[in-house]
Amino acid sequence: MENKTKILIVGAEALPFAATGGLGDVLGSLPAALAREASDIDVRVIMPLYEKVGAAYREKMTKVAEISVSLAWRQQYCGLYSLEKDGVTYYFIDNEYYFKRDGLYGFFDDGERYAFFCRAVMDLIPVIDFYPDVLHANDWQSALTVIYNKLYYHYPMKTVYTIHNIEYQGKYDNFILGDVFAIANEHLSIVEYDGCINLTKGAIVCCDRLTTVSSRYADEIKDAFFAHGLENIIRINAEKLSGIVNGIDYDYYDPMALEEKFGPSYRLYSGKTKNKAALQKMLGLPENGAPIVSMISRLASHKGFDLVKCVLEEALNTTDMQFVLLGTGEKEFEDFFRDLANRYPDKVRSLFEFNKELSKKIYAGSDIFLMPSKSEPCGLSQMIASRYASVPVVRETGGLYDTIKPFNPETLEGNGITFCTYNAHDMLDAIKRTLDLYSNKELWKKLVRNAAEKDFSWNASARAYLNMYAAL
Repeated sequence: MENKTKILIVGAEALPFAATGGLGDVLGSLPAALAREASDIDVRVIMPLYEKVGAAYREKMTKVAEISVSLAWRQQYCGLYSLEKDGVTYYFIDNEYYFKRDGLYGFFDDGERYAFFCRAVMDLIPVIDFYPDVLHANDWQSALTVIYNKLYYHYPMKTVYTIHNIEYQGKYDNFILGDVFAIANEHLSIVEYDGCINLTKGAIVCCDRLTTVSSRYADEIKDAFFAHGLENIIRINAEKLSGIVNGIDYDYYDPMALEEKFGPSYRLYSGKTKNKAALQKMLGLPENGAPIVSMISRLASHKGFDLVKCVLEEALNTTDMQFVLLGTGEKEFEDFFRDLANRYPDKVRSLFEFNKELSKKIYAGSDIFLMPSKSEPCGLSQMIASRYASVPVVRETGGLYDTIKPFNPETLEGNGITFCTYNAHDMLDAIKRTLDLYSNKELWKKLVRNAAEKDFSWNASARAYLNMYAAL
């Protein structure tokens, strides 16, 4: 154990314990992949013990420690629990005042809640006698661990800060610097940016290594269009910036676990066909050979739904495609898809819910998966669609650019269809190009196989992280 490299991953959420999005997927999958890839590391994860963490996991936890944490003038109870999963030790910080709530984020005191969390992480390092070689913080909720170490704790460890989505930065009024974040006024310049406290900015400045969740996104956030105001800080710190694309959990997203199994080496086409027929039957769509185009997403304009709203009806009127939507979000888009389903009962189904099991059936049953995002730090859906042999049609941005390469009918290379500019008719053209390929069964089978065989497991990404840790 003494010779192992110690990695402590800090984050606000992790599957399957409590999660709201991509960060939870990463912290639920990457640590186990790291442990599988390298026997000479000891990887541990630390997160809050939310109300949402279920009894099934709480019953397996062991209480490790109980301490008092100082945060400015506050003295707060902090309990620490742990459990082992997939070769990884997960730690949970317990404080019911901060974390026994309905939901993870969106509270008036989120700044204080995660300042306590970060302070607790730093105070617990000597208590658990786990002095990491690398502390890897994720997004603004854990940014203060990097900042606190630089300013106050000075543990002899390297720090990595990963931006999963630069839109969320942890911005607060300068007035609460000492009162909430327990940072002295002399250090305001470390965390201050554009007239306010910006925790992401502070972590960027203080960390030894800065990463994002795709190479393309690492380049994009140097530009004002993508950086939400932080482009200058990113450029100044560009020498320590790199991008490592996420993977997906191959055990959780496994077409061989479906009722009608299929995969690259088992019934790829016949299994896919049976899943399509099952989806059409379940949704009451005609089983007439028409290709199914699907979208599974939060309904928000930056996910490309303003483009879809412009031209989807034209696509339905000029082709024989069917369209299936799964997601919830902005009322404008829910109303649009509800109306569309009413007016095209033989072509459109709109399902307004968040349902992981249903999403797998849609991935498995659809022929084409549409993901026209305005920005996408990494994106998981295009990789999940590929795993289920649904051909991705994506805009060339962020992780979509890194993971989906355009199919070339001459060389037979490429695993999807892409378009470049954020334009509704360019997206429509990409859909029509995909439908043309669908009508050429020989080319379509090759494209489907390319998509299904592309390796989006965590293995390659885990190796990239391990190499990055080793280079620190």
